[in-house]
Amino acid sequence: MGPNDILRMLQGCHASAILRAAVELEVFSHLSRAAADAGAVASAIGADLRGARILLDALAALGVVEVEEEKYRLSPAADSYLVPGRPAYLGDLARLYTSDYLWDALKQIPGAVRRGGTVLQRHAETPGHPFWEEFAAYSAATAGAVAESLCQLLAPWAAARMGLDVLDVACGTGLYGFTFARHQTRARVWSLDWPNVLPAAREHAERLGVLARVQFIEGDMFGVELGGPYDLIILSQVFHHYSEDRCVALLRRLAGALRADGRLAIHGPVPAQAGPAEDPFPFIFSLLMLIWTREGQAHSVSAYRRMLGATGFAPPVVHSPAGMTTRFLFADRSA
Repeated sequence: MGPNDILRMLQGCHASAILRAAVELEVFSHLSRAAADAGAVASAIGADLRGARILLDALAALGVVEVEEEKYRLSPAADSYLVPGRPAYLGDLARLYTSDYLWDALKQIPGAVRRGGTVLQRHAETPGHPFWEEFAAYSAATAGAVAESLCQLLAPWAAARMGLDVLDVACGTGLYGFTFARHQTRARVWSLDWPNVLPAAREHAERLGVLARVQFIEGDMFGVELGGPYDLIILSQVFHHYSEDRCVALLRRLAGALRADGRLAIHGPVPAQAGPAEDPFPFIFSLLMLIWTREGQAHSVSAYRRMLGATGFAPPVVHSPAGMTTRFLFADRSA
């Protein structure tokens, strides 16, 4: 690693901000129709000519736009991933990853390191935090693909079940449960989250055509009545917000709502034994949890074994789908 690598890291926030601006100004939508000069783009997005040209050149410097003879066109990657309506659209994540809430939290890394947890007055565990509305609205691009992977892995197990009652805990978009219900027509889903998050989840359920088989549970997963018993409980991007002790408390609650032959499906960043250099994402994610939660981090497989073993579950089966930075852990009740 040399100085240019360090500089690219330091300048990473610039690239994020440029992409977010282009998404908000609908630059990629306009250029998806045809190559255009800066004047045409400025007119289409209601911008100053000089401002549009500078933004377009910055996008060209990032490699998402190409320029030839003063006309700009999308790169193949931008055409696939940054044009709204494309099947693999990722542009909404620009709004999520540069959310003002996360942006402000990143400035507090030194204080969080000194304390060993968040120094924010309003953080990820604050009931009704508006960030979770943004998460439910803008994370569908990645949640949908992960949900499809989850359904493929669960398909053999689901085929052997008599019933398929599903609880999706801290559901966010709700796409994990809804996608499962779309694939498994016998499935009924209970989606649990804070009241301010569930309207976005309801929209996804309606879009996928499963709303008639969905019920919503408003409240905090640590205190609200869970109902049940369920055949499957899905927990995506949940446990890394809490300490092992807090996770054990949640698992005890969930064990009481799961059928004796039911299954937990856990999804999230789980560090590989290889270490940070070979598997960087979970370790960087732990730093985000340090500034955004009181005691959270990406838990290792051995930590999950401890937590699940303490609450009556067998050791988890770990799945690492190709191309994903996160992992699935399936845990059944101990015999």
